[in-house]
Amino acid sequence: MTVSIIRFGGSNCDRDAAAALEHLDIDAEIVWHEDGLPADTTGIVLPGGFSYGDYLRAGAIAAHSPILEAVREAARNGIPVLGVCNGAQVGCESGLTDGVFTTNESARFQCEHVYLRVERDDTPWTADYETGDVIKVPIAHGEGRYEIDDDRLTQLETDGRVLFRYCDADGNLSAEANPNGSKHNVAGVLGDRETVAVMMPHPERATLPDVGGTDGQAILRGFERIDPAAPQ
Repeated sequence: MTVSIIRFGGSNCDRDAAAALEHLDIDAEIVWHEDGLPADTTGIVLPGGFSYGDYLRAGAIAAHSPILEAVREAARNGIPVLGVCNGAQVGCESGLTDGVFTTNESARFQCEHVYLRVERDDTPWTADYETGDVIKVPIAHGEGRYEIDDDRLTQLETDGRVLFRYCDADGNLSAEANPNGSKHNVAGVLGDRETVAVMMPHPERATLPDVGGTDGQAILRGFERIDPAAPQ
């Protein structure tokens, strides 16, 4: 197993992701986007940061890097892909998942711990949780508000592709528990396959016991649960 962490100009959470995966004994390497996707890749992380300075739209320029076509092809072949924060923006902009992430309702950068409610426990990313569990994970973003048109949101909900929602400590959904104004409190969604997920909060920052807690460990262990060679 080798998880490729794609580094773009402006990425700054690639080393965080590598350290978190290393802590979980998951082999990982940081890959410069211009060098292409290594042939031995069995998982992909699109990390957080500010790719290309968030010019135009957060994630929009990185989404046009040639490596994203290889990432999309890998995803179609069952290789797990996890986009985090800026990587979630890149994932949406490149068509890996529906919707977009845009400017926070507060119009300011927000860096804090938030609560997430697990919406499904039957995906590789959430198999260690139970539906309704509440986890605590940090956010750090200025453009984290999830937006999608109403028809596609209805389809997303119907298909069960909402993975996490912002909530309070007791799992209740409210505007007060929603740090950025995301539609329906959405914090993470799945792609067409359950092996593809994007989320705005940072599970890699909630993996090492001495740094931010451990509630994010189970999400990253999704890379261990997915066999790309298995029929999809």
